Amino acid sequence: MAKPKIPNFEEIKESIKSGQLFEEAADKFTESQVWTSTFRHGYADTPRNRVLQIASNVWLHLHPVKIHRHALRVKFTWCMGGITFLLFLSTVVTGIILMFYYRPVGEYAYYDMKYLQYDVPFGMLMRNMHRWAAHSMVITVWLHMFRVFLTGSYKPPREFNWVIGVFLVTFTLLLSFTGYLLPWDQLAMWAVTVGTNMARATPFLGSEGPFAEYVGVTARYDARAALLGGSLVGPPALLRFYVLHCILIPLVAGALMIVHFWRIRKDGGISGPL
Repeated sequence: MAKPKIPNFEEIKESIKSGQLFEEAADKFTESQVWTSTFRHGYADTPRNRVLQIASNVWLHLHPVKIHRHALRVKFTWCMGGITFLLFLSTVVTGIILMFYYRPVGEYAYYDMKYLQYDVPFGMLMRNMHRWAAHSMVITVWLHMFRVFLTGSYKPPREFNWVIGVFLVTFTLLLSFTGYLLPWDQLAMWAVTVGTNMARATPFLGSEGPFAEYVGVTARYDARAALLGGSLVGPPALLRFYVLHCILIPLVAGALMIVHFWRIRKDGGISGPL
């Protein structure tokens, strides 16, 4: 068997200058499992494939082209994914209504919550619907991941969608955490104080975390100070948590949900039983 030819330094230098080395590396990477799991190849320009492009696009064709028999069995799916998305929509709708009566200002936040709860018609109903939908969403998203793990739905070609799901779980917990401060009562303030103190121990980003001395992070400029806008839980922290809870995190989570639903269809629908 002939031994493979080992290129010398001059050949490697010439390949770098011509760009051939980078082209070969790019070709190998696009053929790897990481690339093929993340991206899907297009179709040739034929009448049949044009239909497939429309049918497999989450924007052009919202509903799945076909549904497997096992995907309709509640004892297999538990309907946890759909219930989680329904609860997310419920929190969005009720949250928008609550925004009309709430001001993220230290002087008014607590009194606005009490006004909403006792004086606004159906205000207590809206607040309780928002709160219990948020609590239920945390439970159902964990049950959904548990079901996906039990049925092996994280295996190829669905490993990329599993990673998207892990990010969605993280953002769900962040939504719950950032909403905790908004009532602006003692329970909320001390709970967020304890939670943000944990940010001090974040690697690289926390002043008391590992490798902080190498990055130059101090107590004034670390992850906790970025969350609170200072050193204590006060009005700046309330405003930052309000923006994170109502704008930034929901937009990112919504975009990831679109990718999540799209990848379910691109990967052949809900995975079958093991």
